[in-house]
Order: sequence, then structure tokens, then C-alpha cells
Amino acid sequence: MSETSVVEGVHKELFVGGKWVPATGGRTFAVEDPATGEVLCEVADATPQDGLAALDAAVAAQADWARTAPRERSEILRRAYELLLARTDELGLLMTLEMGKPLAEAKGEIAYAAEFFRWFSEEAVRIDGGYQVAPNGAGRFLVTKQPVGPTLLITPWNFPMAMGGRKIGPAIAAGCTMVIKPAEQTPLSMLALAAILTEAGLPAGVLNVVTTTDPGGVMEPLIRDGRARKLSFTGSTAVGRKLLEQCADKVLRTSMELGGNAPFLVFDDADLDAAVDGAMQAKMRNIGEACTAANRFYVQRGVADEFARRLTERMSALPMGRGTEPGVVVGPLIDSDAVRKVSELVRDATDRGARVLTGGATVDGPGNFYQATVLTGVPRDARMATEEIFGPVAPITVFDTEDEAVAAANDTEYGLVSYVFTNDLKRALRVSENLEAGMIGLNQGIVSNPAAPFGGVKQSGLGREGGAVGIDEFLEIKYVAVAL
Repeated sequence: MSETSVVEGVHKELFVGGKWVPATGGRTFAVEDPATGEVLCEVADATPQDGLAALDAAVAAQADWARTAPRERSEILRRAYELLLARTDELGLLMTLEMGKPLAEAKGEIAYAAEFFRWFSEEAVRIDGGYQVAPNGAGRFLVTKQPVGPTLLITPWNFPMAMGGRKIGPAIAAGCTMVIKPAEQTPLSMLALAAILTEAGLPAGVLNVVTTTDPGGVMEPLIRDGRARKLSFTGSTAVGRKLLEQCADKVLRTSMELGGNAPFLVFDDADLDAAVDGAMQAKMRNIGEACTAANRFYVQRGVADEFARRLTERMSALPMGRGTEPGVVVGPLIDSDAVRKVSELVRDATDRGARVLTGGATVDGPGNFYQATVLTGVPRDARMATEEIFGPVAPITVFDTEDEAVAAANDTEYGLVSYVFTNDLKRALRVSENLEAGMIGLNQGIVSNPAAPFGGVKQSGLGREGGAVGIDEFLEIKYVAVAL
């Protein structure tokens, strides 16, 4: 299995109404390898006209798809799960080539994405309702759940297969048709997934894929069209706000998984070995390019120096290189803009008095590389205290009291995930309840799980993905009043 054969094996056209079609006018755009800057291939560059054609296909397929038996939808998802696992090696390599993450992580993401199809294959046959006697005894209440209808899905570049699976899985299970727009940096994983779902038996028109360099121009007309009934978006809070404004025009139902600014709290009584292991997971998963990445490390004074020493030792030893190379842990960032932003945030922190313990610089040569970095003495007015770093940088700030730590952790407009390391059960419960976040990692550095509800509070989003509630985001409740 060569890199060339893996890329050549993916359709490069739009997927509309069950067919692979070129973009209007034959427009294409380049997909680059972020480790080398070399062009991997060209894919179709959709126009607004192409987007409307995709919505036409989804609308046309909706009624029949909604009537499909739940077990049939379940079996399609189950087959897709099995196909993903069977092709982990080639799909993982494809993802590494277009996104840059180390091959081992890419393969792990394929398994993670597949789990969403398995989970929602089981949920598809458990869509429930209710039957109730009216309080006055004169009638009955019948409650059912029905698919919300044609759905628009927008996914990011950092987890190109998993974020697609997390949205497509429940939509299929619920009986919704879809138009999905993957990020322009990483379209190949989604195009490969569309082919796998077709092979698994998904009917034509249920899933439609539009790749484009004009996401606003292509998607806004679909949002304002009135025939789509839901938008699910994963991406930045700034873009999410704009999409919410557009959705208000037609009162579209929305799910928003937006930005994060995760605090990582380490108390004096924590198991430092576990805390450092958790820090490495929470910070370096996906090279730090994750909304769940630990963005601010708050460490109690009694263990701050030792924690910083151990974390620096671990971070400085991480092998860097192209994600296809054996043993590489730190791959390239997605593009030059990402490198520029990380560099600016580190420079701002050091200008304000922070000290670099390891890293702190870009890497000469091709590719979008930035060194794994640990900073200490980071002041709370540094930009990285309020902005997502989205890179391999761990900024450490010292605190003295529990109240001080919680106040600092909550001092942000975001509330996606928080991490807490302590061996004091009462403190663990107290702090977990007081942190303003949709998810808490208690003595662990990874919270994502298809069987758990993923989502945040405040400006980190609306709704939940995954878990028993994930399918509800794609269902409407209908109440029938029955007279006796």
C-alpha cells in the first residue's frame, strides 16, 4: 500500500444523489501534505449551484429514507463500522497525508469514528415514545419521535473522519438525509467515508458531499433555503455565531460544537505520575489541535516545580517529523497560519514574563512544524489565557487555593471541557460541580467517547453529540392527543 495508491483510490468529485459528479465548470482545488507542502491531488470545488443540487437530492430522498425500517438503518451502520475497521491502515494513511497527525493517531481516529457507527446502529432500533392517560382520564397522550428532516453538516479539519462519523451516525440512525461539507484542508477522508457508506448500502441521496473553497457562499444559501431543517456544525465560535444568525432566518434547529479553552488543574494531593500522563494526553493528542486540548495548566504551588520538570522532560523527548515516519509523535500543524498563530501566542507570553522550559520555536525546512513547548510563569493576562492555542504548547500558571483555581478556570467565555487531578474525593466532587464546563476529565486526560454526551456550555456550543442523547438532536417529538 503506497501513498500514491491510497490517494488515487479516493474519488475526487462531489457526491450528489448517489453519483460522483464534477463541480460546475470543472473547478478544482489542491489538497496539500502539511508535512511537506506538496500537493497530494486536486478535488472538486463546489459552487453554490452544486450545493443546491446536493440539497435537492437530500430533499428528494427524505420521505423514503424516513420510512426505512430502523433495523435496516441499523444494519447499514453496522456494515459501515466493519468496513472502516477492515480498512484502518489505508484510511489512517490517507488521513495522515492530508492532515499531518502521526499514523498511529490517525489509525486510532478511524477506530474512534467507527465506534460512532456501531453505537448509533444500536440506537437506531431504540427510538422510543410514550403513551399516557390524560390527567382527567378523558383522553390519551401518544408521543412519538420522527426524523427532523434534511440536515446540513459542517465538519472541521482536525478530526476529519471522527467528526463526520459523530454527525452522520445519528443522522442515519434517526432517518435524516444529509448534505455534508468537510473542511477544505482535509476533504479526502470524507470522500472515502462516502464511498464506504455507499458500499454499506446507504441509498442514493441520503448522504451528499460537497467539497469547496467557498464554504460561506455554498452553505449560506442552503441554510436560508428553508427546506433543510437542521444544521450541525463543529468549528470555531466566531463562525458558529455567524451560522446561528443565518439559521435564525428559517428557525433551523442547530447543534454547535464550538471552541474550547480547557483548564487543567493539578492539586498538591494529585498523583503526579498520573497528572503528567494525563497532561501529555490532554495536550498532545492530535498535536494539540483539538478543542478538548488542555489550553491552560493551573498547578498548585507545592507541586508546581516538580510537575513542570516532569512535563518538560516528557515534552522535550517527543520525536518530531512527518506523521508517516515510525515513532513520530509531533507532526506538522495544519498550515502556515496555524504556525504563525502559535508563534505569536508564545511570543506574547514570553514578552509578558513567561519562561520557556523547552521548545518555543518553529522548525527550519519544509512543512508546518512547531516544537513541543512548555512555558512556566505564564501571566493570566497573556493572550493564550483567553485564546485557543491549537498547537503543542503547555503554559503553566501557579495557584495557591482551590477557590483561586476554580475562579481562574472559569474565567473564560468557553466551557467545553476541564481537567482535574486530585486524590481528595470531596475536592474532586466539589471542583467538578463548580467548574463551568460540559465535560470534566477527573484524573484522566481524555474525555471523548462515542457512548458519552459530548458538548459544552457558554460559548462552547449548543446540544450534545454521542451518548444516548446524541440521536435526539436529529429527532422531533410529536404529540398526538387522542379522544376517547
